[in-house]
This record gives sequence, structure tokens and C-alpha cells, in this order.
Amino acid sequence: MSDPTRPHGPKIIAVANQKGGVGKTTTTINLGAALAEAGQRVLIVDLDPQGNASTGLGIEPDEREFTTYELLLEDIDLSEVIRPANPENLMIIPATVDLSSADIELIANEKRSFLLHDALRQHAMDTYSLDYILIDCPPSLNLLTVNAMVASHSVLVPLQSEFFALEGLSQLMLTIREVRQSANPGLRIEGIVLTMYDARNNLSSQVEQDARDNLGDLVFQTRIPRNVRVSEAPSYSTSVLEYDTTSKGAQAYRELAQELMKNQARVAA
Repeated sequence: MSDPTRPHGPKIIAVANQKGGVGKTTTTINLGAALAEAGQRVLIVDLDPQGNASTGLGIEPDEREFTTYELLLEDIDLSEVIRPANPENLMIIPATVDLSSADIELIANEKRSFLLHDALRQHAMDTYSLDYILIDCPPSLNLLTVNAMVASHSVLVPLQSEFFALEGLSQLMLTIREVRQSANPGLRIEGIVLTMYDARNNLSSQVEQDARDNLGDLVFQTRIPRNVRVSEAPSYSTSVLEYDTTSKGAQAYRELAQELMKNQARVAA
């Protein structure tokens, strides 16, 4: 059960975009690793039934006995679902395809939108002394994504640097507004991060200009480049920071982590 009297807990950030293939899971894994490398204690919650964040951090499907499905729908100890990852300060709650049926099962639960909120605020969470929780949302605006937004302090939106990139944002922004009005008044947009950015490509520059013209300071200064090392890292079940620590992709995620921490400090001040 959640406890409203517990001390201030970790910053909870939903990484969301209903469009697939925008670098959402990649950003969750590598931002989490960069924050952990910077000394923060980070938990990734894999809320995507595809379980790609779990695979990308080396948790094989047959090793996922307890997952976010049990976290949401069963009374299970956190110690059963939280798994260590690399680097040392990084942890993950894995997911399996079982989560795809959770939407149907949640409908009958009167607290269906608050299950993740309560699970992440139980007293046992204090044992882990977390600084950040990053929730890797599914590529849709379903009840799982709503759970993530209700549970979170803010939403980070990866935006692929391609044609029509901004068109899908309107529905996401509408969902955020609806959650803010109904269940989580404090929910804010953490920022928009441009992914798969190619500085040699005029289209990437145009997408960036359009994003900054329309969204202003919500767009992170850090851009995540299109980088082969970032693409290769998941097949080795690790972050790009571990796979090739000197790559442009690894450096970009370090810069994003620093920018995020500065933003958080500014909000807290």
C-alpha cells in the first residue's frame, strides 16, 4: 500500500511516445545508465509488454519470473521484482508479454489508474534509496501509459528527427492534459529530447527548428545522434555507455543526464 506520510521519494519520470521506433526504450536504458554512472540510484520500470528494456539490460525472458505484471496486479514484495543491472546503481523491474493482457484485467479494478502510483510509493521502496525511477511506456496511449503518467512527476518525450515527427505529439499532449486534470494535477512535461539526429541532414535541422519554434524551452539542448554504437548496444544486453564508453552516443546520453539533473534542481529550488 502507498503511504502519504513517507518522506520525499525519488523523481519518477515516464518516458512516453505513442509512436514506435522513436528511441523510447533506448533513451530509457541509456539515460538510466548515465544517471547511475553520475552517482544516482536509478530504477527502470519496464511497462512495455515487448520487454525490450529488460532484454537490453540482460534480463533473459526465462529469468523473468516476477515482473511489472505482478507488481500491478498481485501483492508481491519489491525484492521479488527489482533486479540489479549494470552499472552498479542501476536496477530494473522487467516485463514480459503477460503485461499485454493487463489492460483488460485493469478495467474491472476501481483503482485501475493508480496501481503503479501506489506500487512505487510503498514503504519498502525506501530500502532502495532511489534518486530516479524511469518508466519505459508502451508505444500506445493505453491504460498502462495512463498508469505511468498518474504515477509520475513528469513525462519525457523522445522525438525522432524525421518528417511528421511533431504530428503525433498533439494526442500525447492531450493525454497528459487529461491526466493532469483528472488524476495527477502536478504532472508536467520534463522535456522533448531529439533522437536519431543527423547534423549532416537538413531534415534533422528542420525538425529541430520546428520543435524549438513550437515547444520552446521544453526541447532539451542535448540531441541524441544517429549512432551505430547506440543501435548495436542492445544486442550485447547493455547500455551504450558500457558497450562503447567513448562513442558519440554515450557522450550524448551523459550530457542529457546532466541537463536533466540541472532541470530537476531548478524545479526543486
